[in-house]
Amino acid sequence: VIGIIDGIFFDRAAVGHREILSALDAGVKVVGGASMGALRASELDVHGMIGVGKVYGWYRDGVIESDDEVAVSTNPDTFEPISVPLVNIRETLKAAFASGLLSEEEYDGLLELAINTYYPDRSYLGLVKEGAKKGLIPEEKKKPILDFFTGNEVDVKKEDAVLVLETIKKLIEGA
Repeated sequence: VIGIIDGIFFDRAAVGHREILSALDAGVKVVGGASMGALRASELDVHGMIGVGKVYGWYRDGVIESDDEVAVSTNPDTFEPISVPLVNIRETLKAAFASGLLSEEEYDGLLELAINTYYPDRSYLGLVKEGAKKGLIPEEKKKPILDFFTGNEVDVKKEDAVLVLETIKKLIEGA
């Protein structure tokens, strides 16, 4: 069993379709979700790749299409993310809207702003500052919104990565 969760998108070769298809042809089960894995699974599920999680479902169903939905900039020494993936911003904005903190107009405006922000520049602090600067949210809501985002971030990539690992475990235990 092979699990694919994440990978390098832009400056290095990512896991390719041919590599995955070769594994599938050899009878290896391949599970993908969360990020690169979700993207590849949405493209190769018709060939037997197993996709799991929200991000996979969104790619599969055409809700999202761009690689930059899951892309993050990372610290080159530690590989820790230094930007926030758009899929996490989407879910965190939904949570803020559901809580009543954001109006529908504020939600729509901040989502559009996040979509139009280059992926390495996406952060909750930047989103709130730029949102207030552009009049998408009132100045007095900056702190409560930022506090909500940082204290209640929905890490959909992490949730989906756990699903990949749980699926692999079930496949191995059931083998």
